[in-house]
Amino acid sequence: MHKEVSKLILYRDLGEDSILRNLANIFQTFESCHYREEELITDIYRQMKALLDLGTAYAFDKNLWHNYLTYVLVTNENSFSITSEKYGAHDGTVNHFAKNDFRHFMNLFHYDFHVIEEALGIDCFSTVLNYRAIGKKERMYNKNVSEKVRALSDRLAAAETVDDFFKAVTDFYRDYGVGMFGLNKAFRIRSREGQLEFIPIKNMEMITLDDLTGYEIQKKKLVDNTEAFVKGRAANNCLLYGDAGTGKSTSIKAILNQYYDQGLRMIEIYKHQFKDLSSVISHVKNRNYRFIIYMDDLSFEDFETEYKYLKAVIEGGMETRPENILIYATSNRRHLIRENWSDRSDSDELHRSDTVQEKLSLANRFGVTINYGKPTQKEFFEIVRNLAKKYPQIQLTDKELTAQANMWELSHGGLSGRTAQQFVNYLAGQVEES
Repeated sequence: MHKEVSKLILYRDLGEDSILRNLANIFQTFESCHYREEELITDIYRQMKALLDLGTAYAFDKNLWHNYLTYVLVTNENSFSITSEKYGAHDGTVNHFAKNDFRHFMNLFHYDFHVIEEALGIDCFSTVLNYRAIGKKERMYNKNVSEKVRALSDRLAAAETVDDFFKAVTDFYRDYGVGMFGLNKAFRIRSREGQLEFIPIKNMEMITLDDLTGYEIQKKKLVDNTEAFVKGRAANNCLLYGDAGTGKSTSIKAILNQYYDQGLRMIEIYKHQFKDLSSVISHVKNRNYRFIIYMDDLSFEDFETEYKYLKAVIEGGMETRPENILIYATSNRRHLIRENWSDRSDSDELHRSDTVQEKLSLANRFGVTINYGKPTQKEFFEIVRNLAKKYPQIQLTDKELTAQANMWELSHGGLSGRTAQQFVNYLAGQVEES
């Protein structure tokens, strides 16, 4: 095993805590015949635990060793894999080095563990090669990553030649990409000691735009802008504003689910992180994906100045915004920054104008603005009926449903999609409890 790992070129950077690298070192010690059996078994079991932990996190099944090696291939960002993401294989000398590495990965896929197991009296390798995972709820693991890795794992295990292996990997890079940006839909950011870190959001609602009742004009505007963006055409930054609970954030999540397979990714950032916007953009501007930087519930008090970072990034800074990045924001305020009457009534006309323009200019930098208003009572009842259809245990007639929904909204925040969902959740919970 050590020989195979040591001959890797493009995929050489496996990380300090790599299970594969650690196992390779263990096997090198075993083959040298200079080891203490108890210590070597302890080292092996330590790597087995790491493998099982990874398998549990991603619900890997059947052959954890194959799943793990596949996971390494789809998460390793190198000059070959990044070049291949969203475009697939190209003709070039780098393919020679890639096939060299894939030849060694093929050998690792079919590695014979019986020798070390018989010598040490262990069976952990044979066990993980024939693994049966315990069923898990979707929210306990990243289903999106799990399914893709396991499907590719089966294809790589069946590859008869290096060319077959090469095609399987590069097809995956073309369809989904590589690394965390390839496998995950959405991210948050974290700054530690000046270093920016992207944190994948592992469990997202599989909501679609059809799940949002009404708002057809608003949804079409959002779809048209986003579709132009993912297809490489001109598109605008987008502001969704209006009453609370009307589906603004839901629309954004649905758009991401709809266009993920076309290379759309989303980075959610908060107001206090706006100072890191330039760093975020520099990290993703050369990747072969389309990134929406998403800001939920965006608004500023008149004493907050973080919006100046945002204004510079959207439009007005020295550096042109990369063509693979847009900003989508939701807000309950049309103009985002709180405006006081004193701004308009200042006795100094010039100062008054400057103040007002300063506060309006941020919203004006969004080329597409979409208003989500409160539903009418009729529309509210329609939302309730559509949501209730998803719960077969709710057996109320339309008349009973609307009567109870009417009483609920009077004491739970008024007419909105959010109130409708909370009401239906309540009904479903009561039926299940009974």
